[in-house]
Amino acid sequence: MKRFTLFKSYINLPRNVYILFFADIVNSAGSFVYPFLAMFLTLKLGYSNYYSGFILTIVIAAEGVGKLVGGKLADWVGRKIVIIVLSTLGAGIYIIIAFLRESITIPYLIILAGFLKSGAMPAINALLTDSTTKKNRNDAFSLLYLGHNLGYAVGPLAAGFLFVNHINLIFFIDAITTLIALIPIIFYIKETLYIKAGPYINNVEMPQSERAETGNVMKIFFKKPVLYGFALISIIFSFVYSQSAFSLPLFLNELFGESGAKYFGSLMTINAVIVILMTILLTAFMKKINPILNIAIAGILFAVGFGMLYYSRIFVVFIISTFIWTFGEIINAVNSNVLIANYSPATHRGRFNAVIFFISGIGFTVGPLMSGLYIRYFGIRNIWPLNFLLAVLASMLMLMLFFIEKIRKPAMDANKL
Repeated sequence: MKRFTLFKSYINLPRNVYILFFADIVNSAGSFVYPFLAMFLTLKLGYSNYYSGFILTIVIAAEGVGKLVGGKLADWVGRKIVIIVLSTLGAGIYIIIAFLRESITIPYLIILAGFLKSGAMPAINALLTDSTTKKNRNDAFSLLYLGHNLGYAVGPLAAGFLFVNHINLIFFIDAITTLIALIPIIFYIKETLYIKAGPYINNVEMPQSERAETGNVMKIFFKKPVLYGFALISIIFSFVYSQSAFSLPLFLNELFGESGAKYFGSLMTINAVIVILMTILLTAFMKKINPILNIAIAGILFAVGFGMLYYSRIFVVFIISTFIWTFGEIINAVNSNVLIANYSPATHRGRFNAVIFFISGIGFTVGPLMSGLYIRYFGIRNIWPLNFLLAVLASMLMLMLFFIEKIRKPAMDANKL
């Protein structure tokens, strides 16, 4: 009976949640390009580790700007239209790349595609937040995260085998699955933009932290210390996590040569399988714990999981490491989205998601560039002790934020009386 109780919380969620869940499975099953960008730039286009890191930094920076633009558009013209238009344009760029050979324009097109595709992310989160309440939001975000990884369990493994001889197919399949994933969104999702419609528009039914506000987005954002504190600390977390896409494949390539790409694809599949098997259990177990505390726990798991790679010589150590940091990834991903949703005004959901993604993503943006420099002077193995120290620091800061918010909240409630 306990097994069924774990799934009970996923029953009777709003229809939009299930549609986004199935769309994300399809989209993620074709996520071939992003996990292999570092290898593509170094092995296929012949760039150095440092220059590849520089290009990846520009790609991630473009994605950050894309999120800001997408968040603004999501609050202005609508969540659904932003998801459809930006995803379609991004897929179109990937199709163009698929028909190019080793052209010097490819990095520029990858940057443009990153800008367009990432703009849909704040709109998706805003749509999901519009469709849920504080009561079922944790389950909704964990289900979407689960769907993403159900697809992702297939994608990198298949891409790992295509990488050597059929690199163009990686871009083409990624584009086609993106377009297929949009079909249920086009036909079955209704617009949820707050101004036009919204089942939770009545302020009486909404928590104080989610009620409509007017004015400049940054002015409202800085009224919420828990959010900007979380965003700043998340810069460190995102830097640490960025090594799973940059330093990890390069490290595998250094240790195992040509087999590195296949090993990396296998680790990404293991990562996705762990998420599939453990998301429901971890979400149920940590649901009653404050999201800030959960994120602090995730940081410790990042520290151990990435830090132990310093001692790795055989592939089995990478598998154990992946188990540990994936637990941290699950806890961090679900609880971060819940924390943002619970403190975002209904009128600014798209923009708040975009601003926080942008700030916290700075670590991911500079990760490849800074790591490339660090690796050049200290060697790739020494990136892992640095990751350990940074993750521990971020966890300690998140604990401080938890205690500050705990002290601040009763004081605010008393002022309102």
